[in-house]
Amino acid sequence: MAKKSKVTYKPSKSTSKFIKVKKELYAEKLRSRRKALKMSQDKLAYLTGLDRKTINRIENGHFSPSLDTMLRIALVLKLNASEAITI
Repeated sequence: MAKKSKVTYKPSKSTSKFIKVKKELYAEKLRSRRKALKMSQDKLAYLTGLDRKTINRIENGHFSPSLDTMLRIALVLKLNASEAITI
């Protein structure tokens, strides 16, 4: 029986750049909204049940949040679901 080879996905440079730009846009949107509400990262973290470091990493574009995390943040920042996941 032949061995199955592992297939790994490597995104193209244009895909990687697209994802990076989207992450940065989401980070800026989150930071702007939080600041507009005069809310600290600590308070956002507490209200969402996330760690403050996680909020910081998302806002700095170093972490891609899951859909669940995006929706929790949206709820606290008074954004509707579509605003939370679209940029």
